[in-house]
Amino acid sequence: MSHTVEILSVGTELLLGSIVNSDAQALSRELSCLGLNVLYHSVVGDNPGRLRAAVELARSRADLIVTTGGLGPTCDDLTKQTLAGCFGKKLVFHPECAQAIRDFFARMGKEMTDNNLQQAYLPEGCRVLDNAWGTAPGCVFEAEGTYVVMLPGPPRECLPMFRERALPWLARLSEGVIRSRTLRVFGMGESAVEALLRERMNALANPTLAPYAKEGEVELRITAKADTPEQADALIAPVEAEVRGLLGELVYGANVSGLPQVVLEAAREQGLTLGTAESCTGGLIAKRITDVPGAASVFKGGVVSYHCEVKAGMLGVSQQLLDQRGAVCAEVAQQMALGARQALGCDLAVSVTGVAGPDPDERGNPVGLVYTALAAPDGCWTKELHLAGAGARRDRIRTLAANHALDMARRWLEKR
Repeated sequence: MSHTVEILSVGTELLLGSIVNSDAQALSRELSCLGLNVLYHSVVGDNPGRLRAAVELARSRADLIVTTGGLGPTCDDLTKQTLAGCFGKKLVFHPECAQAIRDFFARMGKEMTDNNLQQAYLPEGCRVLDNAWGTAPGCVFEAEGTYVVMLPGPPRECLPMFRERALPWLARLSEGVIRSRTLRVFGMGESAVEALLRERMNALANPTLAPYAKEGEVELRITAKADTPEQADALIAPVEAEVRGLLGELVYGANVSGLPQVVLEAAREQGLTLGTAESCTGGLIAKRITDVPGAASVFKGGVVSYHCEVKAGMLGVSQQLLDQRGAVCAEVAQQMALGARQALGCDLAVSVTGVAGPDPDERGNPVGLVYTALAAPDGCWTKELHLAGAGARRDRIRTLAANHALDMARRWLEKR
């Protein structure tokens, strides 16, 4: 039997948009790896009537319900009570859970209020999932042909609870595995990628191939289902080879977080350092690089040269050039990159200057006109970009400009 799953996220804050429902995304990935078919995501507020209706709907269309949230000590934490009622179960006090909650507060050096002991009440006959990352224990149980997994809502608790506590219990339900491999593509839009691969995508059944538009780039996800991970990987391999053959250098990595990771890893392997000089991107490239753990071993630093006097004073850009041509031209981008390489003492430096909008600059350069440059030990190269076709949104233009600069570094590193 192939099990079907509904993830039911509980919390009014999710409906209000106060927080992002990252739990559902993470759990979908984990469940898919077990070969369990996630068919529905539902979100419901902290209301017992609506929560009960959501549970009844979920059990009518899925045989595994995974809930997140609503296990805490406050009056609006209603998940356990509602689930227990839906399946005709009483809530039973678990002394060992109560002691674990007391111990948690003692370790934190905080006084425990009595309402925290509400978390020690769980549906009768359940298997307790102890919480080493917070106070609210979770649980799993089977009733009336439905499997139920209850997890706390905070992501720092939810995912480790699933992996370390719930997954061993769920593994017995798994029938095969689902494996995915995600190719990251930059330099071709989603519609063009889809048109190129449409015939192949339509012909595939297992594995499948699907494009996903990301900010400024495209993901191609190859997903296979098989009895073992090795068999699934064997199904994926020829499809990946075919895609790489069609897209060539546009594919910059597989199962990677993005261009910054690829650039940093390649530079680290080659013993090279990196720096940035940014104008219209305002430090976005440096920010994205330093978002990657371990970036300090490669990244020397960056200069945000938003004004011309900074370009001239800190990066050595010719004042005569700035007066005659303005800040948005290929020569300025080139001198910014060369200046950053010298000022920061790095092997590679990328630069960006352009018009992100919302209006043309004082010289009439249009929104979306951007120049990027790469300064390396063997030369300096520039690229002229016209990014207004991306919709002329300021944030979109800045993201694409940063991607192009990083991609210049990536391509140079790959050819060494």
